[in-house]
Parts: sequence; structure tokens; C-alpha cells
Amino acid sequence: MKKGFIKQILLIIALISLVVTPVLASDVIVRVKDIAHIQGDRINQLTGLGLIIGLAGTGDGSSSMANVQMIANMLERYGLTVAPRDLRTRNVAAVMVTAELPPFARNGDNIDVVVSSFGDAKSLQGGVLLMTPLRAADGEVYAVAQGSVSIGGFNVSGGGSKVQKNHATVGRIPNGATVEREVGASFTNGNYLDLVLDSPDFTTVNRLVENINATFDTSVARALDKSTVEVLIPEEYQLDPVAFVARLEAIEVQPDTTAKVVINERTGTVVMGQNVRISTVAVAHGNLSVTITQSLEVSQPWPDSPGTTQVIPESQIEVAEEDARLMVVPSGASVNDLVKALNGIGATPRDIIAILQAVKAAGALHGELEII
Repeated sequence: MKKGFIKQILLIIALISLVVTPVLASDVIVRVKDIAHIQGDRINQLTGLGLIIGLAGTGDGSSSMANVQMIANMLERYGLTVAPRDLRTRNVAAVMVTAELPPFARNGDNIDVVVSSFGDAKSLQGGVLLMTPLRAADGEVYAVAQGSVSIGGFNVSGGGSKVQKNHATVGRIPNGATVEREVGASFTNGNYLDLVLDSPDFTTVNRLVENINATFDTSVARALDKSTVEVLIPEEYQLDPVAFVARLEAIEVQPDTTAKVVINERTGTVVMGQNVRISTVAVAHGNLSVTITQSLEVSQPWPDSPGTTQVIPESQIEVAEEDARLMVVPSGASVNDLVKALNGIGATPRDIIAILQAVKAAGALHGELEII
């Protein structure tokens, strides 16, 4: 009785705390370079197929035909013809090599590469990647990788025991690739350049245009759509567009966001924006638990009877249901207010996720609900 009374008090306190507050715009001020990028300033993905040698018996087995064929092809280039069936490949592993070519990279620059085994190798520890050409989506070679592999861990086994730290079949080669071909890229289009928002939004792009024009005291910027702003390079910066971009990126703007609630059901995480609002809705949530226990009962026959002793399983089923907590959320309350009230009456994160999904299904949650 006392416990139920305490729950009622907590519920009343939680409901009193649901005070409707006015919707305030975000007061976060950021630089343009933190929410947008210049069109043409982008990375390019590179991939290649390579061999790692020097492994201490932890490479691919003979059943990995890709590895065997790659070794045979490599030896043939050096003038040695070996039948694939005669090769023993435990000190060699076939790997996929990946890298990211940064924008405006020049010939001779070094970039990091990642190597990943696609055979049955146990570890890449201590291995060396042989020269591997890295190609882009157009099929052209833009970099060449080679070097010692670092896996940042180990994988040791013996006598039926195994000790492993980190992922031993994926490694990294810092500065392991040399750029051989430059990507023709430009961040200007004649006298113009394009700014692209990382998170497209009409309100944010309109504020961005206003702040740029106010900074340069002229109409140099105009919005093309919800993500792109076209900016005219002023005459005084025609010969030095880099200085113009540096000044442009330093301009401050107040971004706007859509009303969104993001839910991760695997971890019980709920992240919500401040603009999410809830219409008047009644919420009730209770848990039903069923417990089945089994015990063994011994059945003894009467003395001098022909029966035998029997062991009989006895099952017991218990059903317990929590009292549903009914609460009315007033119109205009934020999701933050609802979560505070639910936390006040002891709701778990998974309870809150289930309630938010039900409120959205009822049409009372005014905002986007995203489940990841």
C-alpha cells in the first residue's frame, strides 16, 4: 500500500513538471566550414588486390585458390613457372588494399592504406605488403602501396588455447602508398564557386546567403536549392580565390534543424531535437512477465505394493503484470518533458522507446522518428 502511494506521488510530481515552454530557435553559432564544403573538395576511394609475405605460418591455406593463383602469377613475372599445386602458402596472405585519395593530392604525396584478408589467414602480424597498384572507379592507377603492416594487436594460439588482441586479419600501413597520378579538381567554376551544406535545410541555406551578403556588403551569394549556395568571387579576390574561400569559411551562421527523434533499439539510446512537440495524448504502459519453474517430485508406492518409485516433473506457472501507469501529456509538451516524466515514475529506456513509437503511430508526435 505504501509502495503504491509513493508511485502515485511520483506520478503527480511528474505531471506537474510538464510545463509547456515556448519553442526557441537554436542559439548555436557555427562557422561555415563546419556545416558546408566547397564543391569539388572531395576524396576518392582507391582499391587494389595484393599479397602480404613474411607471415609466421598464419597466412592462407592451400585451399585459398585466389592466394595460390596470385603467387603463381607473381613468380611467373619473375621468370619462374611453378604449378599452383606445388605451392605452400602459409607464409603468404591475399588481401584487399583500400585507401582514400584526398582532394588536391600531388604526385609523390604519401597516404595511409588499410589491408584486409579475404582468405583464411589467421593473422597479418609481421607481414610486408608487396607493391600493389591502387585503382579508382575509372580503372586508372592513382597510387602504389607497399610496406610493413601494423595490426595493433596479436593472435597467438597453441595447445588448444588462444589469446587474441584486436582484429588480427586487418592491418594498416601509415604513409604506405605513394600518389602517382593527380586528380584534376577545381574548387571554382570560372568566377563562381558553390557551397554545399552537409545537412540540407531551406532555413539554414537562407541564413547562409544573408550572412555572406552582409559580410561582403553586396549580393554575391544566392541559393540554388536547399543545399547549394552559388557565390560570386569579388573582383578583388579574382587573383587570390584561396583567400576568398578562407574568409568565406570563417563567416558565422546559425543553423536550423528539423524536429527528429533518433532511436537505437539495440542499445536503448534515445536522442531528440529540441523542436519536437507532442499533441495531447494519454499514455499507459505496463509489463507482463510469465515465469515457468519446474521441480521434480518423487512418487512412492504403498508398502508391499507392486508399484515402483517414480520421479514426476512438476511445473508451476506464475504470471505477474505491472500496474499500467496512465498519464496525460498536454499539447505542446516536448519529448524532453515526456521523457523526464517517464523517468520520474521509473520507466526504463526500452519502455520509453516503446512509448515514443506508439505516440508516433497515434499521430501525436510532431517530428521525424528514425530508428537505427
